[in-house]
Amino acid sequence: MSERRFDPQRSRVAVLMGGHSAEREVSLMSGTGVLKALQSQGVDALAFDPAERELHELRALGVTHCFIALHGRYGEDGCVQGALELLRIPYTGSGVMASAMAMDKVMTKRIWTALELPTPAYVWLSPQAQTPEALDGIAERLGLPLIVKPPREGSSIGITKVTEASQVRAAAALSTRYDADLLCEQFIEGLELTCPVLGEGDTARALPVIRIAAPNGDYDYQNKYFTDDVQYHCPSGLDPEVEARVQALVLAAYRALGCRGWGRADLMLRASDQQPFLLEMNTSPGMTSHSLVPMSARAAGISYEALCLQLLDMARLDTPEGASR
Repeated sequence: MSERRFDPQRSRVAVLMGGHSAEREVSLMSGTGVLKALQSQGVDALAFDPAERELHELRALGVTHCFIALHGRYGEDGCVQGALELLRIPYTGSGVMASAMAMDKVMTKRIWTALELPTPAYVWLSPQAQTPEALDGIAERLGLPLIVKPPREGSSIGITKVTEASQVRAAAALSTRYDADLLCEQFIEGLELTCPVLGEGDTARALPVIRIAAPNGDYDYQNKYFTDDVQYHCPSGLDPEVEARVQALVLAAYRALGCRGWGRADLMLRASDQQPFLLEMNTSPGMTSHSLVPMSARAAGISYEALCLQLLDMARLDTPEGASR
């Protein structure tokens, strides 16, 4: 069975949005934007919420391709990608393994560290290891301030910046509402950056870097999606040599995880020496009015509509027969 190439005139596209994760609301906004963009380009596109319908219904609907606008668990972690592999429906973005690894920030950091790609020092604690003694010792191990976060969530959900050792237990309690495991990370003082990537392997390319300036440095869930208080600088205003180094690092990080289609790396640029540090890789980035991939793409001369079509043109399956074009 050969893979079906996306044809805007002959394909039927389901935009997967909503889902079961804590990022459901944002996913609905992303998916609605993508759906309108595709329909404006004459694509036969429909909305599909896996929280409300069974995925096998995609077959009955005659869907030939899926645009994954799901964020977080069950949409960005390899689960829906695996289901689509079984249904033999090509989809946008990374495959099963890359999606699963990138969704788990601890696994991501292990891979990057093994390849000597810079990422902040960290402590991972399983549920059994989260003893009062272990929590109280984290500040001494990582220094202050530090970041406490759930390793398998996105959109800054459950994250706390800890400035005093006495705050670690409360931060851990918030984080473990979203993930039983706990990730504590060294805080890098400097500029917050993000950089999207399009493509796969040697042909992947980094788009322009975006510099993020949030009120009081608080780039949280509310500021990300529901206010206009955050300033986004694209062009970033960085020295060209620094921007090129950031882009090269992001491409190395993307390839190390085996990502394809698209992604977006979040980083910190240390103020003391302009050293970039990788924080995470998003394999199903946001496509809302506040989202950063469309912003960077516009700076590279790619419209929102053209971006959606380009991503669909790269949709495929992970399995050997699907990988051959």
